[in-house]
Amino acid sequence: MSSDQLSPLVADLHLLTVLASTKSFTETARRLGVSKASASMRISELERSAGVSLVRRTTRSVGLTEAGQQMVNDMQPAFERISESYSAARDLVGTPRGLIRVTAPVALGRQHLAPCVAAFLKRFPEIHIELELTDRFVNLANEGFDLAIRHTSTPPETHVAWALCETRSVLMASPDYLKRRGVPAHPSDLMSHDCLLYLGGGHVSSWTFARSTSASRAGKRKPDEKVGVNINGIFKANNSEVLRDALLAGLGIGLLPDFSLPPPREKHAKLVQVLPDWQVQGFFGERIYALRPWAPQVPKAVQCFVEHLRASFAQGFGGTGQPSQGVTSRSRTARIITP
Repeated sequence: MSSDQLSPLVADLHLLTVLASTKSFTETARRLGVSKASASMRISELERSAGVSLVRRTTRSVGLTEAGQQMVNDMQPAFERISESYSAARDLVGTPRGLIRVTAPVALGRQHLAPCVAAFLKRFPEIHIELELTDRFVNLANEGFDLAIRHTSTPPETHVAWALCETRSVLMASPDYLKRRGVPAHPSDLMSHDCLLYLGGGHVSSWTFARSTSASRAGKRKPDEKVGVNINGIFKANNSEVLRDALLAGLGIGLLPDFSLPPPREKHAKLVQVLPDWQVQGFFGERIYALRPWAPQVPKAVQCFVEHLRASFAQGFGGTGQPSQGVTSRSRTARIITP
């Protein structure tokens, strides 16, 4: 096929690669700014031109045939290079511009990310942001997101990870609840308390606590003491803001990420830390990261937004987080970027 014959098909071939990642005509049409009917018609025309079926349609899903998948495998790298080359050339001149699609957890996004976005957009009026708040872990590449804000201890090895700040989990309860039920002195005491559980991330109905023990007489540090506790309670939720409100209502003892703690200035929203000498292990993650699938180049608009987030999150939350420290080379888990 000559270049003259191929040229009219390029847009439809690109549409096929987007459909391969979204597996949805509706999402493909939304991402490309066309109607669902138009997207379906263009794929049908591409199939007629190729003389072979490329897409397998059912009432519940959309998939590719063997021929369609082979075509996408061959074309995807070329379209990615074209996109990177275009973005790089555009970034050489003028102010940062373009659309950034961002996903973040609901509580973190509402309480801390949204205020950052407003200040950023005033500073960079030619950049547009779409912010989707969800507590599920989205596939950035397949769903067309440029950036994810997540709290985790192990960023995925296939992503670039910008460390924004440290975060920690805190066991909290209301003074009224502790007055009624007593103050736990040891993690094992929690078995006789109502505990509020976070749903999600495969967490089970148990908490593992660790406490650093004092130095021995010989001057050598003893190993951290660890205790596992089975938890029972009357309420569970997959959102830390909801858990916070349940704790404020006196329903029990629960674990919150520090970014969801009530602001100290709100006198009516008071919670007390429980078992301050103990730390629950492996729950909400130890750092806040901005994540992006690895690529040789990062759009200038995304770079500007990440730098803005790093400045905004630098002090952590309520004095509990710390400015991040990291490396610039690939680690065992991810390419982590810090100053």
